[in-house]
Amino acid sequence: MPTRRKFIASSAAGLAALAASPSVEALSLPPAPVAGKPQVISTWDTGLAANLGAWKVLSKGGRALDAVEAGVMVTEDSQNCCVGLGGNPDREGIVTLDACIMDDQFNCGSVAALERIKHPISVARRVMERTPHVMLVGEGAQQFAVAQGFPLEAQKLSPDAEKAYKEWLKTSQYKPVVNIENSGTRNTGPVGGANNHDTIAMLAQDVQGRLSGSCTTSGMGFKMRGRLGDSPLIGSGLFVDNAVGAAAATGQGEDVIRIAGAHTVVELMRQGMSPKAACKAAIERVARIKGDKAKDIQVCFIAISAQGQHGAFALQKGFSYAVCDAQNQQQLIQAEYLLK
Repeated sequence: MPTRRKFIASSAAGLAALAASPSVEALSLPPAPVAGKPQVISTWDTGLAANLGAWKVLSKGGRALDAVEAGVMVTEDSQNCCVGLGGNPDREGIVTLDACIMDDQFNCGSVAALERIKHPISVARRVMERTPHVMLVGEGAQQFAVAQGFPLEAQKLSPDAEKAYKEWLKTSQYKPVVNIENSGTRNTGPVGGANNHDTIAMLAQDVQGRLSGSCTTSGMGFKMRGRLGDSPLIGSGLFVDNAVGAAAATGQGEDVIRIAGAHTVVELMRQGMSPKAACKAAIERVARIKGDKAKDIQVCFIAISAQGQHGAFALQKGFSYAVCDAQNQQQLIQAEYLLK
């Protein structure tokens, strides 16, 4: 009968032989996140101003989580872009906002269909830090925001949004316009037109190598009441895994959701792809699904690896992303794209 001592000795010998066997692939941990290289990236040219807001935090050694909240709040504050209470309303004439945030420890929070609250990104963070939940929506999200001290703003369209809505009412037809956000101005183009994505997504890495991300949106202009896109959905509009990287999306949310876009990009980076290559592979997946209809939409991804590389890729021409770091300061990069 084998003794305990003999069993332990034989088990140790077996494990040593298994480890030495060439047929068994050695397990390895991913490289450690880079430290000492703070940076922030965000979608579209409106990201330039947002990045400055984030950089005020990062440049002082602050947390990436604080940076991505402060950065997109700059955009939510603006009445001259397509995010926040100045954004286009739904087809009932009501502005509804969505946002999410995620840190380096898989903590995350989200709000959706939120009305009359100026900074949905801050409410999303409160959901993350002060509730056992990840997402609150609609009336419940608003009640929570008010209980947390956020004031209710007037239910009134901004001048640009009111003008666009009146134009849309002439036909009441929804027709997305690709890349309308690229100019940083509201779409007042063809009658019946609507903004295609109305989003800012941001990723940051702090001096400690911690990654975080945020995403905030007023959603598709003149959308059906109750419509949600990818922006408030962890895993679609945003995903962070500090051992691997972070990714975020902008574009037609329905098609980002179909592939769990941000999570897909991070998982492709886990397999060894660079941020740009991972974004491209995710875009190629969207294109295969859409087929001939791919030409009618825009989908874009941005990503940062744990080692500090950043990259992006888009379905169509016209997507740019903003970068801010200690070496290059501010720059706006035109992303490569799939459909030529």
